[in-house]
Amino acid sequence: MAIQAFQPATDEDTGELLEIRHLCVDYVSPKGMVRAVNDVSLSIRPGETLGLAGESGCGKSTLAFSIARLHKAPALISEGEIRYRGRDVLSMNKRTLRQFRWNEVSVVFQSAMNSLNPVITIGEQITDVILAHCKVRKKEAWRQGEELLQTVGLHASRMDSFPHQLSGGMRQRVVIAIALALRPRLIIMDEPTTALDVVVEREIMDELYQLKDRFGFSILFISHDLSLMGEIADRIGIMYAGKLVELGSADEVFYHPQHPYTRGLLNSFPTIHGPRERLYGIPGNPLNLLEAPEGCYFQDRCERCFSPCRTHDPEMIPVSSTHRAACHELAERTAG
Repeated sequence: MAIQAFQPATDEDTGELLEIRHLCVDYVSPKGMVRAVNDVSLSIRPGETLGLAGESGCGKSTLAFSIARLHKAPALISEGEIRYRGRDVLSMNKRTLRQFRWNEVSVVFQSAMNSLNPVITIGEQITDVILAHCKVRKKEAWRQGEELLQTVGLHASRMDSFPHQLSGGMRQRVVIAIALALRPRLIIMDEPTTALDVVVEREIMDELYQLKDRFGFSILFISHDLSLMGEIADRIGIMYAGKLVELGSADEVFYHPQHPYTRGLLNSFPTIHGPRERLYGIPGNPLNLLEAPEGCYFQDRCERCFSPCRTHDPEMIPVSSTHRAACHELAERTAG
């Protein structure tokens, strides 16, 4: 069976591919319960790239693990829904979940290129995935593995290589090939270019988007690198302390940011084009979720904080049909 393009969208695929509604994920620790993902609602459309950005520890990776039901104790999904093509992911039994993972949704984990087994060849690691999910002979699985490597720009002879014989960029391509092995409709990529130099990063992202155009899958792209995300994402969500604080098209988030945290992120990284400008860090420290305050979680770091921020959690306010943010100042401006 040759590696084929993904099935074209049908009437049932014209809606949202993935819907997350009011999702909460808690970690139970000796010091108390930590809500790492707090009332997050978002969706991903067929063929779309949704970027999810925020500083380390804001809940991005926990959200990614939860979508594929890969979270483990002490993590617990305590509230909310995850629906994939209308199906309830949280109610799936083990057999259905096994089919869901890799067949429908695959994950490229953070530092994934270092997760390859060092004592097993690349070919064995790719064919293991195919044989575990498809009723094919080992010879056919091997042939498919060779085709997958060629799809991501590697020579088929690399099937016989061990991970240590490959460069970082080549190992990352192998991980992407494994993620593509069963032709999923959604690929979750958690910091996929970490530890790669900028040239290799650019090459891999360009190749990934050629594959996306060829096969038609959707991507949830998780990163703290807003400059990279601005180039590849259709929409961008910004997370802070477990909460989604802004969501909009890439242009809306970059050129018309509405949340103070989003503006702070954008002011803290340099641009390649245009005049050099002074960079400004975000004052204060990331929130300790064990000591989460009443009201807005960003209040102690926000220069525009006023009384409602201290007492009430801000709701998402629509800025346009495609753009919304959770900010009391925005609510006051739009109300006036």
